[in-house]
Amino acid sequence: MPARKRFGQHFLHDPGTIGRIVQAVAPRPGEALVEIGPGRGALTAPLLATGVTLHAVEIDRDLVPRLTAQFGASGRLTLHQADALQFDFAALARTLGTPLRLVGNLPYNISTPLLFHLLAQRAQIADMHFMLQQEVVQRMAASPGGKDYGRLTVMLAAHCAVEPLFRVPPGAFTPPPRVDSAVVRLLPHATPPFRVDAPAWFAALVAAAFAQRRKTLRNALREWLPVEAIAACEVDPASRAERVSPAGFARLANAAAARACDDGRRCHQPSKEA
Repeated sequence: MPARKRFGQHFLHDPGTIGRIVQAVAPRPGEALVEIGPGRGALTAPLLATGVTLHAVEIDRDLVPRLTAQFGASGRLTLHQADALQFDFAALARTLGTPLRLVGNLPYNISTPLLFHLLAQRAQIADMHFMLQQEVVQRMAASPGGKDYGRLTVMLAAHCAVEPLFRVPPGAFTPPPRVDSAVVRLLPHATPPFRVDAPAWFAALVAAAFAQRRKTLRNALREWLPVEAIAACEVDPASRAERVSPAGFARLANAAAARACDDGRRCHQPSKEA
């Protein structure tokens, strides 16, 4: 069955890469393992070979019969024909009675919105091992001051630890993508590394700062905080967004939310203009 462009399909086939992913995940029987986008089952087969019971979320309805025929007899695979962007992973975790371990070769055209969808359900997720575009992984793990540091970096830092594992060349896929890929491990924080008082304000302020990343914070956030309030957060108002740590953004967002509440506005629902 050919790959479909509208689903962003690039089927993994390289045995060495597949083996390294399974080794990184190290699944154990009894765990709640969920594969996102099993495709033709290249990763599904070795995961099931470890003895686990596996749930798989596949959007392509034409692949479901193939997967059922190939793995249904094992009795250890439950297929969900659904869009991962809409799938309720938290509900599945509650049904199974244990946090989920997620793994998958994610479609690159939906990787960022899918990551945000999963972060919203992180309380029910133990860990995540994903194949992504290498450029995205570099952005996820970037440090302040680098060209890859941005909104995705900051939002992930608030919710999970990011560990790039290894690069994967285009030839490991059919059809080969035009970019290099990488496998990354995401571990939701048991204890948040910094305080975020109002998550909606944090997300909106970070988005606003990086939407105008060539501007200094005194200009990019002028509708959010006055210069003296930015400085009181131990952040230089003359800095640009890429120089501010995730914890610094949290302090700014906390201050903006508190200031808005003092003004009688609803701190948990910021407008785009604050």
